[in-house]
Amino acid sequence: MGVLTLLLSWNPSARRGAERAPELLLYCAAGMKAAVEPAVREFEAATGARVQIQYGGSGTLLANLKVAGIGDLFIAADHLILEQARAAGVVKEVIPLARMTPVIAVAQGNPKGIHALGDLLRPDVRLVLPNPEAAAIGTVARRELAPSGQWEPLAAHAKAFKPTVNDLANDVKLGSADAVIVWDVTVRQYPELEAVPGAFSTDAGSVVGVGVLTACAQPAAALRLARFLGAPDRGLRHFESEGFTPAQGDKWAEMPELVFFSGGVNRVAIEETLRRFEEREGVRINRIYNGCGILTAQIRAGQEPDGYFACDISFMRTVADGFQPALTLAETDMVIATPAGNPRGLVDLKALTQPGLKIGVANEQQSALGALTAKLLREHALFDSLMANVVVQTPTADLLVNQLRAGSLDAVIVYRANTIAAGGQLTVTAINLPGATAVQPVAIHQRTEFPRLMERLIAALSSADSQARFTATGFRWRKEGSR
Repeated sequence: MGVLTLLLSWNPSARRGAERAPELLLYCAAGMKAAVEPAVREFEAATGARVQIQYGGSGTLLANLKVAGIGDLFIAADHLILEQARAAGVVKEVIPLARMTPVIAVAQGNPKGIHALGDLLRPDVRLVLPNPEAAAIGTVARRELAPSGQWEPLAAHAKAFKPTVNDLANDVKLGSADAVIVWDVTVRQYPELEAVPGAFSTDAGSVVGVGVLTACAQPAAALRLARFLGAPDRGLRHFESEGFTPAQGDKWAEMPELVFFSGGVNRVAIEETLRRFEEREGVRINRIYNGCGILTAQIRAGQEPDGYFACDISFMRTVADGFQPALTLAETDMVIATPAGNPRGLVDLKALTQPGLKIGVANEQQSALGALTAKLLREHALFDSLMANVVVQTPTADLLVNQLRAGSLDAVIVYRANTIAAGGQLTVTAINLPGATAVQPVAIHQRTEFPRLMERLIAALSSADSQARFTATGFRWRKEGSR
């Protein structure tokens, strides 16, 4: 009877549905509630996920997160608080949502005639300020006013400090305060309030962002919500309707698909990073590995990958007008690879010109390696004599290495990074000449529909973990902006 009862109550499809509907815990700055609440409910309806939201002051929430170490996402009203959270190891990815600025808020009609910060110090003005340790607006206001010596007198004159912008707005609404400092967005959400213009500079703003917590056990689900909140056609509509200035965001896709072009030499170093990024973000990356001559020809013909990781900076320059400024990540040397033990004693480029050798090189038009090889040979007056021994030209170096290992070639000119996987099957000889080094930059396409997602992918490729993979596969790390 007991077994029958269990079988009757077992619903495998419901269980699978539950697995597809994660439960997320979101900590949110109280002033964001009017925009965040409807956006989250729309996300729940669209995806089946369930989201619990806990509201509070940004500073208070961060202090609690440092202690509790639980939850999935954190929306702070100030980007510097999210940076503090990142520095403290509380937050990983951050997606910007909107911008807002501090203002003096008074009752409609401005009955006390408050027109500047100095008016807040009048004896007849009941001033309530945001707590800088609890509320992001307090942090920003103090940061803006302290250098000019204006914060301390205001703090001494204030009759109270409140932990959230909603508390401050309600004090004016209920008549218990004549003036407060809140966000411009807060004033738009309270018809009983009006803002005093000109009290703060236009640069005294803050960027609202959502961060994925380090403690999050389901990052793909959390990042899906973060992407939803940051999408112009989804969450950002609610921020804009509540008076925020929305950030630039990615179009919404429950599982975005990226197209990523990469020179073949980079494959061994980046493949694991791409795989982990796909898993964490819940996205798909369509990799196109090939010779950079072929890839750049496709780009010039009209193809628009979301990102391009070149074998050498010279090929990035040929398509640079379609991409954002590139980030140089690594470099690798060109080498001569021969069968183990180097039976023909081929120790330099000149030795490769000996009659009767079977040499393999990369194709000059199809690959960065081929172009660099041809340039190097011409500079040292070896092009014609060495090319007379060339029996195969390929678009990628891995094809050369495979033919060398198969025994059909005496030597190939490749990158050092191409030889690492072969281990002791090859002998590698350095080409100690100027110009025998390729530099690998990566860039985001200017018209990608997923600029924020691509920024996070570039961050993953430039991380310490990625650096370790590059150096283990024959590259030297040299992270820097390209010139």
